[in-house]
Amino acid sequence: MHKILLTGSTGFVGTNLVKHIQENNIGEILLLSFREALPTSLEGDVVVHLAGKAHDLKNTSNPQEYFEVNFEKTRDLFNLFLNSENKDFIYFSSVKAVADTVNGALIEDVIADPQTPYGKSKLQAERHLLSKNLPVGKRLFILRPCMIHGPGNKGNLNLLYKVVKKGIPYPLAGFENQRSFLSIQNLNYIIEKILTDQSIPGGIYNVADDEPLSTNQVIEIMAEVQGSKAKLWRINSGIIKTIAAIGDKLHLPLNSERLKKLTESYVVSNNKIKHALKIENLPINSKEGLLTTIRSFRSS
Repeated sequence: MHKILLTGSTGFVGTNLVKHIQENNIGEILLLSFREALPTSLEGDVVVHLAGKAHDLKNTSNPQEYFEVNFEKTRDLFNLFLNSENKDFIYFSSVKAVADTVNGALIEDVIADPQTPYGKSKLQAERHLLSKNLPVGKRLFILRPCMIHGPGNKGNLNLLYKVVKKGIPYPLAGFENQRSFLSIQNLNYIIEKILTDQSIPGGIYNVADDEPLSTNQVIEIMAEVQGSKAKLWRINSGIIKTIAAIGDKLHLPLNSERLKKLTESYVVSNNKIKHALKIENLPINSKEGLLTTIRSFRSS
């Protein structure tokens, strides 16, 4: 049985992963707190490094904090790993380490161009890990998840659900976008496979559900859970863009930048990880995973 050294155990992904590992008897979990000084040596067989400073959407964080936590501490932890008996290092990066906007589908070998301190700090950590010579018998996995959701998650999906629940119409339905999501069930499945199958090669892997969904589809799923019909206002996109342009000049809540964030597409290819796992599809399809998450919002 593996001894899994885990950072970030108190976060959303960490708490779900701990539960999954324990319920499926995958290994023994050893916790490592990133709030304390790192030890001089590492225990265990595998390091799963989840801890990090999350993206602050309000942009109130000191940019240097991202580099201190996401790069410097990851660098120090990885250096300990290289000198330990641990065989695998699984690092949670992000799709935002390489791209803030996507044309087509994001693949692993895209030229990285992150625009935020969060993305830049994640990319710097990735590059440090890849710059080191890996001793024989060790594997390095850099996982780049897109937006992760599941029961207990209180992110943007929860905010959107509250709007739908109140019966407020969605006025941007005239924009047809596609976005990739990642259910916690599929993420747990992927980590379990890596932990239990030594034939899977290390490397950089995007992690996403199989099918992207449009914002309109997400709202329809939310309405379905509510037992109601989605209220989608398909106002001409040109009119909305004009209103947003006026918002730029008058400093209104809806401006061009905010409109872009609300309506842009962000599709992430998961073909490489599925090929490595030798599977055609992940266990949970996108709609099933989202239904599970949305039902948890309703029950809470």
